[in-house]
Formats: sequence, structure tokens, C-alpha cells
Amino acid sequence: MKPPMMSRFVKNPMTRRRISRFKEMKRAYISLWILALLYMFSLCSEIICNNVPLYVKFHGKSYFPVVKFYPEDTFLGNGKHTRPDYHQVNTSSEFLNSENYMVFPPIPYGPFQSLDPALVEVSDHVTAAFKPLPMVGTANIRNDFSIVKSFRLGAFLGLTDKDIQNRRITDFFKIPPEIRAAIELRFSGKEAPSLSMVTTGPEGENIKASLSTHRGKKRRPKTVRITFREGVTPGADGGGHAFELTFNRNLAMVEEVSKPGAENSWDSLLDAQQAVIKENVRNRYFGPVDNLTISMSNRKYRVDFLKEDVRFPFPPVKGHIMGIDGAGRDVLARILYGLRTSMSFGLLLVVGSMVLGIAAGAIQGYYGGLLDITGQRFIEIWSALPFLYIMILMGSIYGRSFSLLLFCYGLFNWIGISYYVRAEFLRLRKLPFVEAAKCMGGSSFKIIFKHILPNGMVPVITFFPFSLVGAIGSLAALDYLGFGLPSPTPSWGELLYQAQQYRWAWWLILYPSLALFIVMLLGVFVGEGIRNAYDPKRYTRLI
Repeated sequence: MKPPMMSRFVKNPMTRRRISRFKEMKRAYISLWILALLYMFSLCSEIICNNVPLYVKFHGKSYFPVVKFYPEDTFLGNGKHTRPDYHQVNTSSEFLNSENYMVFPPIPYGPFQSLDPALVEVSDHVTAAFKPLPMVGTANIRNDFSIVKSFRLGAFLGLTDKDIQNRRITDFFKIPPEIRAAIELRFSGKEAPSLSMVTTGPEGENIKASLSTHRGKKRRPKTVRITFREGVTPGADGGGHAFELTFNRNLAMVEEVSKPGAENSWDSLLDAQQAVIKENVRNRYFGPVDNLTISMSNRKYRVDFLKEDVRFPFPPVKGHIMGIDGAGRDVLARILYGLRTSMSFGLLLVVGSMVLGIAAGAIQGYYGGLLDITGQRFIEIWSALPFLYIMILMGSIYGRSFSLLLFCYGLFNWIGISYYVRAEFLRLRKLPFVEAAKCMGGSSFKIIFKHILPNGMVPVITFFPFSLVGAIGSLAALDYLGFGLPSPTPSWGELLYQAQQYRWAWWLILYPSLALFIVMLLGVFVGEGIRNAYDPKRYTRLI
């Protein structure tokens, strides 16, 4: 009894040499193993990533919900025969402080499970962020630069406005020559445009000095007003530093982050101010609150009350290392199940396309003549049909589904490989071993599939990895455009579509793109290794 065709193909000396040459390319060989392991890993998604427990011990009995459906009544006795929420069941009185327990997968979240925001582990503290507001002060000066009156200018100097009255402005600020000239121009009664320049404060900090537009008058002014604003380095006076106070639900302060060497900011607040801040912290636990403006240490501060609220999509946190998507589903679970969907779709599509392409190309190439010409004209007409429009039309009539997408894509994907198989058959059908098989009375079916096809499989095998990569990329593109798999099927393209809606959600861009890139790169490496293994001129190089 003859061994099967596949066994003879593998034991063929030429095939064994090609396999050996493929193994010599470490990058391709390792990529093949990684790709195979990733696919096997995705096929076990239910026992790795699932919101259904692997095992349940309940009243001395064993249950395996991951492989069998059990109604909610089985565990809670409430008469409901719907699918239970095992996470809620696990927190019920039946499973607390008893011998009943559940064993969940390593990642206890499914690809379709919308998470409860209250279950996402985030900080439960409220932070009161104090940010100093830029100080603004004015001074009315005489022509000898002495101060007649001022408003909040003493805050720049750590003094009161009364303390600096009748003192010269040049004793505190370095006035640039341009400002001096503009002041003298105003005292002379002439027209002068507005002017703003950076000057230096008493401790070397940058202060912006401004003069408003002055219209020429016959009567000379007795005073000129200068406006001072904190400039490039606010807070350089040592008292205007930003700081944060963090509180827990009991309104106890758990952390203070302030400028090194600064005084205790909380103790610097008045009792009434502390009470207002705590009241806002309490209200922040129930919703957003407006910011406050308070005065402290001769400075004004804006106080923002910050709390990490869970709104989807949400960035990576403990328990969700790849973040959460816009529907509250774990991104890692979606990517893992999406890998299985993409690889299964690609393999089924490529295998089906290869079968159709081989059959069409073999019949055309073997028989030739009128059948070949007629077949080629039909293929050219068929390939001219707009695939995307047909996909949209079929989806609108029958609804989007995995099988429909596979069928519609397969109707067009076989065309390319049929050209190569046809060319191989046209080349091989006149060779002596085929003529000998015909003379021995072999049937056409036997000659095609036993004699010619094994010798014409080189383009089929070498194109297989590249076709697989193309199918995975095409599925992701169709899902991204909204013409692929129906929602909520896990898909990398669907995650990328969400990333377009939430452009600030970097995790929806990074992780699906990285998964798609890695799988496609591994497939290209495998295809490169197979192509080089089948290259008859192994050591040929272009110099």
C-alpha cells in the first residue's frame, strides 16, 4: 500500500532540503513558531481571558461554567434561568465566608463584558491643587519717580501699599531707559503710545511694566500710572509656589506636595478657608465642583479639586494593563480574541482561495485552448467588479457576519493565485513525465493532481504567508471602515476605529496597531524564509 500524498511530499528529498534551508533562516523559523504559538494561545482565549469562571465549587458539587451553561437559579435560587453575572454571584452571601468558591481565568474579563465604573481600581482621593495667580499692581508716580499711591504693588515687595508710599519706584524696580523716556514724554504733555517691557524686581525676578496710551494735553499731568505684572518666572518671590493637598473620604489630609523649603501650606490657611476647602472636597466625591480663588500669604491662588473619575475609554490601570475601550470593555481581552478572529479569518480565506485558485488555474492550464481563453476572459470580467460595493450590498441585504465576509472576500481573492497556477500548468503539461503518464493511460484527474500539481505548488506555498498577511490587514481595514465584522465582534480594526473617535485615548491606537504590526511582520518574515528556501539559485547575489 502506497503512503498518502502528504507523507510522500514530506519525505521527498527535495522537500527535506527545502525545510532544512528554511530552518537555517533563524528569523523566519523563529517567527513561524511565534506566530503558531500566538494562534494557539488565542484559541485558548476562554481559559485565559473570560468573565466566566473555569471552576465553581458550590455546596459540595463541581461546576464548569466555561464549558457548560448554568442558569442563575443554580447558584442563587432566585428562579431566574438567565446567564448569571458570576462576578456579582461571587460577592453574594452564598460565596462569602463559606466553602463555596470560584476559580476565574488569569484575566477575569471577557471581550463583550462592559465593566462597572465602580469596579475599576483608581485612587479614591481628592487633590486640591493650588496654583498662584499672577500678581498685578499699579503705582501712580510723580516726575521724580516717587510713589503717590499704589494698588497691590506692595504684594510684589512683601510690604503693604502704605509702607511704600512716597518712596521712589526705582528703589524697588529696575526701570529700563525706554520706560524712563516714555514717562518723561507723558509728563511733558505730548502724545505717547502704549509700551510694555520686562523689568527686574527686587529679587531679580522678571516683572512686566506697562504704560497705557497717552493723548497729548495742554495741561501736563501731575502723575503717571505704571502697571506691573508678574512675567516669565511667577512665584520667584518665594511665596507664590504651587502646591497640592490630597484628602481621603474622611476629609483627612493624606499628602502635601509643595515647593521644597516652603512653609506648611495647609497651616497657612485660615480656619474658614480650611472649612470651605473641605466642603468642596466632600462635594467632589458626588460630582464636579467649581474652582475657588483664595488669598494666602499675600497671594491669590486658584484651587482646583481633582479626582480620577472613571469615564470610558479609560487608560491602563491595575487589572487592565492595556486600558478600557469606549464601551467599557477590557482592551487586552479584545486584542486576544481579535487575534483569534484575524488569524482564523486569514487562514480560512487563504485556504479557500488557494483551493479555488488551484482548481481554476489547473483546469485552464492543463486543457488550454478555447477553455483557457474563455476562462481568462471570465476571470478578467469578474476581477473588474467593485469588491467594496458588492460587500456593502450583500451586507445591507443579509447583514454583516463572519461567514458572509469570508464568502464575499473569497469570491475575489482566488483570482491572483489562479494566474500563477495556470502558468505552472502551461509550463509543465508538455514535459516528458506528463507525456509518459498520458501514454500509460492515466486519467486527466490523476495527471493533474498526482503528477503536475505537486511540481507546480511552488507559487502556492511561497505566496501563502504573504496572502495570509494581506487577509489579516484587509480584515482590519474593513473593520476600521465599518464594512467588516458586526459589532461587538472583537476586532483590531474596530479598536482603531474607536481610536479615531477618541484621539486622546493613546492606548486604543498603540496596542491594536502594535498587535497588527507584530503579526504582519512575523508573517512577512515567514514568507521571506519560504521564498528563499524555494529559490533554486540559493547563492545568487546581485553585486
